Amino acid sequence: MFPYPSGTGLHVGHLEGYTASDIVARYKRSRGYNVLHPMGWDAFGLPAEQFAIKTGTHPKKTTEENIRRFKGTLQAMGFSYDWSREINTTNPGYFRWTQWIFLKLYEMGLAYMSEVDVNWCEELKTVLANEEVDEKIADGYTVVRRPLQQWVLKITAYADRLLTDLDELEWPENVKQMQRNWIGRSEGVEINFELRCQNKKLRVYTTRPDTLFGATYLVISPEHPLAEKLATAQQLVDVKNYIIQAKLKTELERTGLQKEKTGVFTGSYAINPATGEALPVWISDFVLISYGTGAIMSVPAHDSRDWEFAKRYNLPIIEVIKSPHDVQTQVFEDKNSICVNSSNNDVSLDGLAFSEAFERMASWLETKMLGERKVNYKLRDWIFSRQRYWGEPIPIKHYADGTLLPETALPLELPDVEAYHPSSTGESPLANIPHWLKGTDEYGSFRRETNTMPQWAGSCWYYLRFIDPENSKKLIDSDKERYWMNVDLYIGGAEHAVLHLLYARFWHKVLFDLGVVSTKEPFRKLFNQGMILGEDNEKMSKSRGNVIPADHVLKKYGADALRLYEMFLGPLEQVKPWNTNGIEGISRFLSKVWRLIYQEHENTSIALSLDKMPEELLRRMHKTIKKVGEDTENLKFNTAIAEMMVLVNELHKACCKNRTAIETLLILLAPYAPHIAEELWTAIGHNSSISSQPFPSYDPKLVEESIVTIAVQVNGKLRGTFSAPAISSKELLLSEAKKVESVLKFLEAQTIVKEIVVGNKLINFVIQ
Repeated sequence: MFPYPSGTGLHVGHLEGYTASDIVARYKRSRGYNVLHPMGWDAFGLPAEQFAIKTGTHPKKTTEENIRRFKGTLQAMGFSYDWSREINTTNPGYFRWTQWIFLKLYEMGLAYMSEVDVNWCEELKTVLANEEVDEKIADGYTVVRRPLQQWVLKITAYADRLLTDLDELEWPENVKQMQRNWIGRSEGVEINFELRCQNKKLRVYTTRPDTLFGATYLVISPEHPLAEKLATAQQLVDVKNYIIQAKLKTELERTGLQKEKTGVFTGSYAINPATGEALPVWISDFVLISYGTGAIMSVPAHDSRDWEFAKRYNLPIIEVIKSPHDVQTQVFEDKNSICVNSSNNDVSLDGLAFSEAFERMASWLETKMLGERKVNYKLRDWIFSRQRYWGEPIPIKHYADGTLLPETALPLELPDVEAYHPSSTGESPLANIPHWLKGTDEYGSFRRETNTMPQWAGSCWYYLRFIDPENSKKLIDSDKERYWMNVDLYIGGAEHAVLHLLYARFWHKVLFDLGVVSTKEPFRKLFNQGMILGEDNEKMSKSRGNVIPADHVLKKYGADALRLYEMFLGPLEQVKPWNTNGIEGISRFLSKVWRLIYQEHENTSIALSLDKMPEELLRRMHKTIKKVGEDTENLKFNTAIAEMMVLVNELHKACCKNRTAIETLLILLAPYAPHIAEELWTAIGHNSSISSQPFPSYDPKLVEESIVTIAVQVNGKLRGTFSAPAISSKELLLSEAKKVESVLKFLEAQTIVKEIVVGNKLINFVIQ
C-alpha cells in the first residue's frame, strides 16, 4: 500500500510492509517470475492543507519536499522498486483519470447530489466519512451532525457483489468479516403499524418478525419525517429539544453499546398487527434513519438494548422465545429456541423454531397486506465531497437553471490561491477564486463545483496506473491490464479493512462493468502486517514521544541490519515492540557472514575451494535451501532468517571455505540483505549481480533426517522416546522401543494385545 507522504517522515514501523514486499519481489525474480514492484504517493490530504493554513506554504511545495524525504529513505533501504513507474496522485496527469472515473460514475447514475446529514468537523471545517469519525474524535476533534449539499457515490448499488465476491479472495478472514459486517446484509420484513387516532401507518423493518407478539413499544429515529408530527401537544416541546440534542451527537456516540439509553415519548400509539395492542411510540437516538426505515419494534424480553430502555422507562416486557431445553440462556440469538405466547385467531407460532416461525409470520403478514419481505444493508452511500482545497476538483459545472454538466477538458486543475481558509459560506477555498469559479460556455454561465474529492479517491485505482503510468490516451492499456491484473500480493495494515479496501473494490467493479479491467476484484491475496510498537510497548506517535525515525537507525546500523531485524522481530502478522538491543544482535550476525569471506581486520577476501563438504554440512545446506524457500514463499521471514543463522554458525564451526556453500548462503540471503550479499558476491569473483542469480534447488534425499526421535506410548500415554536411523524396519523399531527403560516397566508382566507403528514417528503398545 503506497504511503501518504507526511511531514514527519518514515519511522521504523512504516518500513515493515515495504521490507516484506521487497523480499518477496526479489525472491520471485530469483524464481524466474516477471515482477512488477512499484511505488507511488497518496499525496492529496488534509495535513498539507492544515500546514498551508498555518504557514501560507503551498501544499504542493510541502508535498514535494515530503516525497523527496520519503523517497530518499526508501532508496536507502535498497527496495527494488521500478521507479520508472512512480506515480503521484496530485499530478494532473494522474488525477485527470481520477476525474474521468468520477464522470463515468456520474453518467452511470452512481454519483449524485443530495442534502444529507454529514459528520462536520468544527476544527477542520470539513466533512468526514463515517469511517473517519472514530479516529478524529480519538485525536481530540469535535464532530457534529449537520445538513449539507453533498456529492454522494452509490456504493450501495454494489452491496451484493461486494459481499458475495469476498468468498473468492485469499484475504485474512477477520478482514473479510469486517467488510461483511460493514455491508451488513440482513433479510427481514417491513411491517405496517397503524397509528391510533391518525390515518397513517408507521413502517418498521425487523429481522425477527417471529417476535412480533413480544413487541411492546416502537422507537423511531430523531430524523424520522414523522418525529415531530407524532408529538402530541403535551410532548411537542420535549420532542423538539430531544431532536436538537441528538443532532449534536455522532453516530458513534449514539449507537455505542455502553452508552446509556435515552429517549422521549411522542404521546402517540401504534397498533401491533399481531396482538391488536396499542404500543407507545418513542424517539431515541440509538435508532438511525439510514438503516431500514428509521423505525424499529422493540422486544425487550429478548434484546439487551430494548430491555435496558424498557426498564428505564417502565415499559412492559413479554417473553415470546424460550430455550427448547427450558434453560435460562440468551435465546434471542439461538435459532433453535422456540416461540411461546405467540398466537392469535389467524396464526400461531408456538413451538416453532426460528426459520419456520419467520416463514410463517412473514407469509401471514404478506397475505394480510400488513408487511412485505425486504433485504437491507447497513452500508450507506459514500459521501464524496470535501470542503478542502488540496484535493481533486470535482469536474462538474452548475448552471443557473439547475443543470449540471461535466467538464469537457480534463484534467480540471486547482488554481493557485493566497489563502487556504474555507470560505465564509462553509465551502472550500475554491469558492474564493472568482476567475476559476465562474465562466461561460455555449450552454450559458456556470459556476464550478467547489467541493473536492476525498483522499480515498486517488487510492481507489492507483494499482492500475502502475501498469501503464505514462498513457495519456487511456486510463490503462487493455493488453497490459490483462497481462498483469489482478494484484498477486497486497501488503498493508488491517486499519484499511472498511475504508480503502472497500472503496477500491467498489471502483474496480465499476471499471469492470465499463470494460476497463478484466477482473472482478483488484487484489487476489491480502496480507496484514502487524504493527511495530515503540520501545514502551505503545503505538508510535509524536504525542507519546516514542517514534523511532527510520533515518536514525539507517545511519547507525545500515539498511541490511534494519531490514533483517524488522523481519526477525516475530511473525509478520503479529504486533511486536521495537527493541534497539535486538538490532545489535542482527548486526553481529551480518558481521559473521562478512567474516566467512574476509578475516577480521583484513581487506583481502579469502580463497574459496571446491573441496568436498562434510556430509552433515552438505545436509544442513540443503535443509536451509528448502526451509528458506518455503518460509519466504509463506511470508514466514523470521524463521527463514533463523535457519540462515544456523547455517552460518555451522559454516564457521567447520571453517568452511567451500565455494558452493558460501555462494548458496549469499543467494539465500540476498532478498533479505541485498547490500552485503552483493558486496560479498563481487568479492568472491563475480561480475554479474547476485540479483540475477536463480534461487538454488535442494536434493530431497539430503533433507531427510538420518536420525529421528521416536515417541513410545503405552495405551496412548507417552512413556518414553528413543533415537533410530530414519530408515529402519518395523521390527527394529519395535525391538528398540521395548528396551527403553521408562517404557519397560509398563510392559513387564503385561500382555501386549496390539503393536502400532506410525511411520518413523510413534509406537503405541496396547496392553490388557
